[in-house]
Amino acid sequence: MSQCAICNTAIKPFISFGQQPIANGFLSKDQFAKEYFFELAVGFCEKCTMVQLMSQPQREQMFNENYAFFSSTSQHMAVHFKAFASYIRSHYFKDADPFVVELGSNDGIMLRNFAEAGIRHMGVEPSANVAEAARKNGIRTICQFFDEETARFIAGENGKADAILAANVMCHIPYMHSVVKGMKALLKPKGVIAFEDPYLGDVVEKTSYDQVYDEHMFLFSLSSIQYLFNQHGLELIDALPQPTHGGSMRYVLGHQGAHPINERVPQQLAKESELGLAKAATFDRFRENCEASRQDLQRLLKDLKAKGKRVVGYAATSKSTTVLNYCQIGPDLIESISDSTPIKQGKFSPGMHIPISTPEKFRAAYPDYAVLFGWNHKHEILAKEQEFASKGGKWVVFVPRVETLQ
Repeated sequence: MSQCAICNTAIKPFISFGQQPIANGFLSKDQFAKEYFFELAVGFCEKCTMVQLMSQPQREQMFNENYAFFSSTSQHMAVHFKAFASYIRSHYFKDADPFVVELGSNDGIMLRNFAEAGIRHMGVEPSANVAEAARKNGIRTICQFFDEETARFIAGENGKADAILAANVMCHIPYMHSVVKGMKALLKPKGVIAFEDPYLGDVVEKTSYDQVYDEHMFLFSLSSIQYLFNQHGLELIDALPQPTHGGSMRYVLGHQGAHPINERVPQQLAKESELGLAKAATFDRFRENCEASRQDLQRLLKDLKAKGKRVVGYAATSKSTTVLNYCQIGPDLIESISDSTPIKQGKFSPGMHIPISTPEKFRAAYPDYAVLFGWNHKHEILAKEQEFASKGGKWVVFVPRVETLQ
């Protein structure tokens, strides 16, 4: 039993994914013996409807100078963030000389769209290596964690913000009340907060349990976001479903009464009620679906191994760490994982220690099967790797169900 991170209600886990390592903690052989593990258990709060990790590693263990994810490696996401920036500019920039702040700005993939237009901006990025990459690209960036103190510092130096943005970041932060207080202090009276994160409704519907890993402290729904922000005088004014990351939601918020509320908000809340996202029984069924998915994936890979088939993984994602460790899939079943990120290549996957290789090695000797860990970028990847399929290679996916793609 633990306390809800949002409302302090007593909660208990509805599922445990067992002992898990740092999801982005790709490591060398000499680091195996000292690798950190924690129990990845998830709870649901019936009072505020927030789905959350029961415990999380220290933030410095996850976000540091060796952070292994650079947003700009995905052209698909670059296009998405350009559209996100355009949406904000066209819908919410009313004042002359607007100022935009982004939390967890990574290597500046979104803010560069504002910088290139001459718009004042500030990125807040706690991982030193990606913050430095952003600065080299001309993006104003401070290397800090965002909280109320950081927000007041930014406001003092730059004035208040017309827009505060985040993408796949808010769900990472356990101390949400300090973050929301900071947002409120930094936001202009008519300013907006807009952020995107993996959506709980999609995770439940697709059994995409790989969205649960150390960095994802929360899985948000509209009802849980309303509960959190309403406590601080901020309200949800729009909600726009997004296709990114296998199903995300863009939440738009402002000061209480400052903006009209779009009809999408009550419509989406009604859908959440139909999905049962405020009921504990929904998450008991989710656990059963996760267990069935694990059995199906183990069975398939063991069967392929018994038939003498070569199987590799494709895309050494953070999400793959949960799948590999929960399903206990090691190099005996998947010989390597192909990934285009240089900082991961030549290292080993967290926990199960599968070698990470280059795309060139993947293409030099195609396997019989490739497990698509980057399933949320399926269309982009399959288009890039058409030759693999043309030479008889088959993809294995596990969301929304375990199957091979013909």
